[in-house]
Amino acid sequence: MKKAIVSVTNNLLTDQRVDRTCNTLTKLGYEVLLIGRKLETGKIINDRKYKLKRMCLLFNKGPLFYAEYNFRLFFLLLFKKAALLVSNDLDTLLPNFLIHKIKNVPIVYDSHEYFCGVPELQVRWAKKVWQRIEKWIFPKLKNIITVNDSIAKLYHEEYGKDLTVVRNIPVKRKFKNLRSRKELGLPADKKIILLQGAGINIDRGAEEAVQAMQYVDNALFLIIGGGDVIEILKKMTVDLKIENKVKFIPKQAFEKLYNYTIYADIGLTLDKDTNINYRYSLPNKLFDYIHAGVPVLASDLVEIKRIIEKYEIGDLIDNHKPENIAGKLNQILANKDTLKTWKKNLKRAANELSWEKEEKKLIGVFEGEL
Repeated sequence: MKKAIVSVTNNLLTDQRVDRTCNTLTKLGYEVLLIGRKLETGKIINDRKYKLKRMCLLFNKGPLFYAEYNFRLFFLLLFKKAALLVSNDLDTLLPNFLIHKIKNVPIVYDSHEYFCGVPELQVRWAKKVWQRIEKWIFPKLKNIITVNDSIAKLYHEEYGKDLTVVRNIPVKRKFKNLRSRKELGLPADKKIILLQGAGINIDRGAEEAVQAMQYVDNALFLIIGGGDVIEILKKMTVDLKIENKVKFIPKQAFEKLYNYTIYADIGLTLDKDTNINYRYSLPNKLFDYIHAGVPVLASDLVEIKRIIEKYEIGDLIDNHKPENIAGKLNQILANKDTLKTWKKNLKRAANELSWEKEEKKLIGVFEGEL
């Protein structure tokens, strides 16, 4: 059986996009090995149809992490046979590209975002390092995937390359034994406002959403996931004395997360237009909300706005003032007719925005490398 090696820098627990990629490769007859890193002890993954390798690293963040990870990944790839390499994001591309050249193995590059535009890279020297790597490798690549049309256009303008757009649309699943509100510790008599995601970071509207809860009654703000502002949000909740209105839950595997998502009355995606990457974001959570039948309140960003307005499944904020967010939330929660209409439209959106349709484009890329 031909082998495919897929690599990422995360710990493999919550990355739905990469899981879908690996399952597609398995369907195409590949024996798949997914390589990432191990962060949390005791977290065992045993529900995948493909093999996993999670590296234990000495460094978990910063330049030393990236240096160690890329060094380790290079030698791991060097001594493993593969018929296809799949590199996810720029922080895995260098070792994959070098092995592609050394061993003449086909490579597919999946850019989950406009990598050099992320706010974490605004330190000048770090950004320059990644830009040099990208500028050296990107023009030499044949098969490149990304998450939306806006990012594909940015890369085309910069490098003259045509990218295949594969959006982060979840697989339709019917989960059995879904837990009740009571089992999840959720109140039966309050509306649920939800913000979920693995990257609840600065400039993603979470701080203002917490502050907005001062002005929203009879609702619980559920924050599920991780990110660099979680501890700030927890302190803010205590300082504002709204602990009874905000509940924090750590990152969950997709099936467990879905248990919570289906009970939400509104799902939030509030990224700010502070950098080019956020400006053109089309986050996983938007499609997760859609497939769970949850109306959306979102920032007025081009890709998100296009989906919400096309299917009429939610509303947009025009600024991030907490009072404005609270006003929108109160307005939506009070309007039962609008919510009913949106929920009806969400069914149509979920049927049209299916992974079964999106996967065909991904298969087209991989079959070009068979």
